[in-house]
Amino acid sequence: MANWFKNIPQAAVEYLDGKRLDEVECVISDLPGIARGKAVPAKKFDRQDFFHLPDSIFYQTITGDWADAADEDGWIEKDMTLKPDLSTASAAPWTGDWTLQVIHDAYDRDGSPIPYSPRNVLRRVVDLYRAKGWEPVVAPEMEFYLVDRNTDPRREIRPMMGRSGRPAAARQAYSMTAVDEFGPVIDDIYDFAEAQGFEIDGITQEGGAGQLEINLLHGDPIKLADEVFYFKRLIREAAMRHDCFATFMAKPIADEPGSAMHIHHSVIDIETGENIFSGPQGGETDAFYHFIAGLQTHLPAGLAVMAPYVNSYRRYVKEQAAPINLEWARDNRTTGIRIPLSSPAARRVENRIAGMDCNPYLGIAVSLACGYLGLTREERPRRQFKGNAYDGDGDIPQVMGQALDLFDEAHELRDVLGEEFARVYATVKRAEYEEFLQVISPWEREHLLLNA
Repeated sequence: MANWFKNIPQAAVEYLDGKRLDEVECVISDLPGIARGKAVPAKKFDRQDFFHLPDSIFYQTITGDWADAADEDGWIEKDMTLKPDLSTASAAPWTGDWTLQVIHDAYDRDGSPIPYSPRNVLRRVVDLYRAKGWEPVVAPEMEFYLVDRNTDPRREIRPMMGRSGRPAAARQAYSMTAVDEFGPVIDDIYDFAEAQGFEIDGITQEGGAGQLEINLLHGDPIKLADEVFYFKRLIREAAMRHDCFATFMAKPIADEPGSAMHIHHSVIDIETGENIFSGPQGGETDAFYHFIAGLQTHLPAGLAVMAPYVNSYRRYVKEQAAPINLEWARDNRTTGIRIPLSSPAARRVENRIAGMDCNPYLGIAVSLACGYLGLTREERPRRQFKGNAYDGDGDIPQVMGQALDLFDEAHELRDVLGEEFARVYATVKRAEYEEFLQVISPWEREHLLLNA
C-alpha cells in the first residue's frame, strides 16, 4: 500500500481490507454543495500531492450557468491548487469497483486558502472561535423526502411507493410502521454509512409523506459538515438503487412540511473543557444568552445562505413544522430558536431556521458566525417566548430578493464570513434569482392568461 494509507481513517482501511483500490474520487464542494472534482486511478493518486481545477467552479449557479463573479483579474478561470485532506478518505460503496472519496481543500497560486471555497469559509469561522479560546460543537439533523422517480419537471413530485405497494402516507410522524415501508432503502443507508465510518444517532419518520430524518452525533463543525456533504450523496445513491429519488429540496411537495437542517450548538472552553453555556452550579450563563441574541439579531441577514433558493422560502409557513420568526424558548418546537431539554453539561441552542437545501459548510458557518457576533458583542436576546410562536408575526425574510438585500447590508456578518466570499456568493445568488424571475409559472398561465 502507498504511504498515504497510513493517514486515512480506520473505516477506509477496513473497507479495502484484502481488496485492490481501483480509483480515488478527488472532490470539493461548490457553493450549492455539489461535489466537483476528478476521478483518478489509484496509482495516479499515489503519485500526486495535488491537482488543479479552475476557480470558476465557485461562480456556477445551481442551473449550471455562470455568474459574473470573477475578481479584478477578470474571467480568466485561474487554476486553484486542490490538496487532499486524508482524514476525510471514505468509501464509495455504491460504485462497481473499489473506490475511495477524498475531500480536498482549495488554495491559490500563493498557497492562501480560496476565500469562497465553502470548507474554507467554515474553517475561517471555527478559527475565530478558537482564537477566543472556544471550541464550537455542532450536531446537525437532516430531513429529506423519498419520492417517486421524477424525470419531468412539469409533473408534481409524488411520494415513493413503499414495500406495501401503497404511496407513503403523510402525518405519520415517528411511526415505526412508516419507517418499515422504506426498509430496503434505509438498510442501504445504514450499510453505506457503516462502510464510510459514519455513526447515525437515529432515523425517524417525519410528518411529511415519505419524509425521514437522520440525526448525527455532535462534534467538530468541519467534520460534521463533511459528513452531511457525504450523506447527501450516499442517501441519493441508496434511493436510486430502489427506483426512487431522495430530495433535499426545502419544500418539494405542496401542503407537506418542508425539510430542515436543524443545527444544535454548544461551545466548549478549550482551557477548562467546560460548556460555556453552563456555570459552576449548572445555571445558564451570560454567554448562553449572548449566543441566542446573536442568532436573533443576525440570522435574518444570514438567511440568504441558509435558505439559498426561491423554493427555500416556501418552507416558512405557519403550522407546517417550520418557524416563521426568531423567538426563543425552552422545549418549544414552534420557535425558530429552541433550547432542548438537557443536563447542564449538554446545554445547547438549536437553530431551526436552516433548510436542508443549504450547503452544509455554509449553513453551519453562518449559524456559528451569528452566535460568534452575539458572544463577542455581548448582545442580549428578547424575552423568552411563551406559547405558540405561530400566533406571532413573522420576522424573517419571505422571498429570496429580500434576504439578499439584508445580506448585502450585513457588514459585520460579511466580515466574519469573509468579504470576498460574501461578494461571490451574493453575485451567484443574484444571477440565480434573476434567472428564476424569467420563468412563467403554471399559476400565472392559469389565472392571468384570460383574467388579468
